[in-house]
Amino acid sequence: MSVYTTEIASDVIASDNPIHQRLLKAYYLSQDYISGKVLEVGCGEGRGIELIAPIADSFTGVDKIADVIDNLKYKYPTGNFHQMVIPPFTGLENNAFDVVISFQVIEHIKNDLEYLNEIYRVLKPGGKALITTPNISMSLSRNPWHIREYTANELTRLAKKVFQKVEMKGITGNAKVMAYYANNKRSVEKMMRWDVLNLQYRLPAFLLKMPYEFLNRMNRDKLKSVDDKLVSQIHHSDYVLSEDPNASLDLFCIMEK
Repeated sequence: MSVYTTEIASDVIASDNPIHQRLLKAYYLSQDYISGKVLEVGCGEGRGIELIAPIADSFTGVDKIADVIDNLKYKYPTGNFHQMVIPPFTGLENNAFDVVISFQVIEHIKNDLEYLNEIYRVLKPGGKALITTPNISMSLSRNPWHIREYTANELTRLAKKVFQKVEMKGITGNAKVMAYYANNKRSVEKMMRWDVLNLQYRLPAFLLKMPYEFLNRMNRDKLKSVDDKLVSQIHHSDYVLSEDPNASLDLFCIMEK
């Protein structure tokens, strides 16, 4: 079973490559923080496990999709994997992990404050948590799969309700990445001209998911056909950590217990 949609992005669908590489970058950046016992909240099909697990003393992953967890148990027998709908983090002990990573998850969580409280609960004193989420300032349209998106200031304020030490950075791209972003923006703006009634913001999310998936896939395939070289050559190294989260594609939040 594959869980890939345009929302999750695939490492094998060619037109998804710029998004896959963007998501993968968070795992490369997190390597500098990895030590001891590591928990990944929302591990999905395991995009970054091969980067993280070998440098951790132990790796635990949780996700809501049972088939995904079963596949990970088979693929990574030394890891610990649990199926659960979060929050809460049922069955995970207090003060159990040195590092918690959770990439592109918080925007899907209804009770985002409880989610952060649970991350705090399972972290050891002095432990660090790393989360990423799209920067709403750079989003091109409403994403019906997301309950909400954040500015850097909004996420910082939320995180400081739970953690005393919060550092907000961003993930942005070089000229190659931003050329793809500009092409994508122009293409999306052309499609949005047809939404004269602003239905993307007026309709409930469940009605938008299927058309969003169809149009997003069509758009990514079109961008690849127009400039296949650009789409195929974008690499995780084309994304960089930024000290300016407000101008970044994704927010990269570092929290310490």
